[in-house]
Amino acid sequence: MVIGVLAMQGAYEEHINILQDLDVSPVEIRNKNDLQNIDGIIIPGGESTTMGKLIRTLDIYDDLKEKIESGMPVWGTCAGMILLAKSICNDDTVHLGTMDIEVKRNAYGRQLGSFNTKSNVKGIGEDIEMVFIRAPYIENVDDNVEVLSVVDNNIVAAKENNMLVTSFHPELTSDYRVHKYFLKMVEENNKGS
Repeated sequence: MVIGVLAMQGAYEEHINILQDLDVSPVEIRNKNDLQNIDGIIIPGGESTTMGKLIRTLDIYDDLKEKIESGMPVWGTCAGMILLAKSICNDDTVHLGTMDIEVKRNAYGRQLGSFNTKSNVKGIGEDIEMVFIRAPYIENVDDNVEVLSVVDNNIVAAKENNMLVTSFHPELTSDYRVHKYFLKMVEENNKGS
């Protein structure tokens, strides 16, 4: 199994280290060619506006969007969730726009609004360690989106078909359960194709 991690900025190295710990081959996606021969994609946390510009500047946008729309499993954490969202509150910007969610950027405020907590994630487990850093949350979901976790009345994890999103950063913890859940999604997709 080969997982591509968008490696332009943000917390991509932490995802790569966990994938290696789980005996999965990671590939750093920095250009169009890196999208070949992968089974799944992780879009890490970082700065969504910068990442959105870079995927266009580096000519990755069309191929990345096409892979996701064709059913390749993708997981967006924090900024990755913003990139996948079809709508951003109070902002006309749409990046990849593949997931039927509306997100609120920096929903918990700036750096001082960062916090840790533990909560349940449907289908993954209880007491999942959650690190929120200038995190977004999901304001609205369409009927086809499954809400996986709610913290303080805010949706912080959801799934729609081949797309998984988390407001929090599992890659900054020693709890690999969310990564394992995503890898299971990839495995099941490989079996079906």
